[in-house]
Amino acid sequence: MKYKKNYKKTQLACYLGFVTQAICANYVPLLFLTFHKVYDISFGRLALISSTFFVTQLIVDFLCAGIVDRLGYRVCIIAAEITSGLGLAGLAFLPDLAPVPFFGILACVIIYAIGSGLTEVLGSPIIEACPFENKDSVMSLLHSFYCWGWVAVILCSTLFFAVFGIERWRIMALIWSLIPFYNIYNFATCPIEPLVADGRSMTMPELFKTKAFWIFIVLMICAGSSELAMGQWASAFAESALHVSKTVGDLAGPCGFAVCMGISRLLYGKFGEKVDLTVFMMASGGMCLVCYLIAGLSEAPLAGLIGCALCGFSVGIMWPGSISISSRILPKGGTAMFALLALAGDLGGAIGPAIIGNVSQKAADNLQAGVLAGIGFPVVLVISVLYIRKKYR
Repeated sequence: MKYKKNYKKTQLACYLGFVTQAICANYVPLLFLTFHKVYDISFGRLALISSTFFVTQLIVDFLCAGIVDRLGYRVCIIAAEITSGLGLAGLAFLPDLAPVPFFGILACVIIYAIGSGLTEVLGSPIIEACPFENKDSVMSLLHSFYCWGWVAVILCSTLFFAVFGIERWRIMALIWSLIPFYNIYNFATCPIEPLVADGRSMTMPELFKTKAFWIFIVLMICAGSSELAMGQWASAFAESALHVSKTVGDLAGPCGFAVCMGISRLLYGKFGEKVDLTVFMMASGGMCLVCYLIAGLSEAPLAGLIGCALCGFSVGIMWPGSISISSRILPKGGTAMFALLALAGDLGGAIGPAIIGNVSQKAADNLQAGVLAGIGFPVVLVISVLYIRKKYR
């Protein structure tokens, strides 16, 4: 009797992988103001934490383009879970053991960013290689788990801090590390298929010579910046610029952002076949611009929080949509293409939050001024999608 592979288990492993990635990307930003007060870390240095995370992912993305096919997907994705768990667990100890707490935090960020970068590169092609129907919808659903992981990080962390106190944040870091440690077993036992038959995928030089590939790179940079510039600073923005409590700020700011982003990806996952992806992305870019303007210009806290939350809906389709468009137009892009697209998204993730943090610092710690500095990214994204729509329709 022929053994039937259980690809649902592969889905579950990838879903938890994206949840882990959400934990790695979004737990420490909830503590920005805590670090600012307890360790006396400036806003400029806090911005460096996010930039370090995404630059590390960027380096991992680049290295993956050359080594994943040699080592194999399974070995690399298990290594991703191990490093993610170690980095998160290290937050409970290294900042206080290091001579300079800031360097201890950065060390942990670099360790779990390695795992997060590997997950980002490997999760999408692992799902793409599975024999599912409606790949675009499945891809959008996969990326929605990043959003639900983000929501879980905010809700569970906020509840934990409310009950036990913000000073127990180290214990919460240990609790979050259990998820990637558990997911090691899932990836060790689930079926994983090759994305492209051996010898048929495009090489990096071939990709670099393809004009469409560079448009996808620009698209991913803008998607990463549009999403993460607001997402990484949502908690501090709500608490500092809009003058609300940390609990309200976390729930209405980053949590509202993540919920709206998850809803956007779920809706496309359910109705994606009935919607033109390029039209959806252009409309999302326009909405993103409006949300940035509302958050950056509004003097009313409620309007600012609404703008911040709705920005999550507007950016929801940008990252998975860019990957889906790239896979359609360059179906033989292979691991190298997925790795370089992830690299571009992380480059945007490093640039966007850094711009907001540094502009805010130069504007006397005015985070609203920093938010306004990010409006160019959705504009360039819309222009890029319009070009793709006309050129490759």
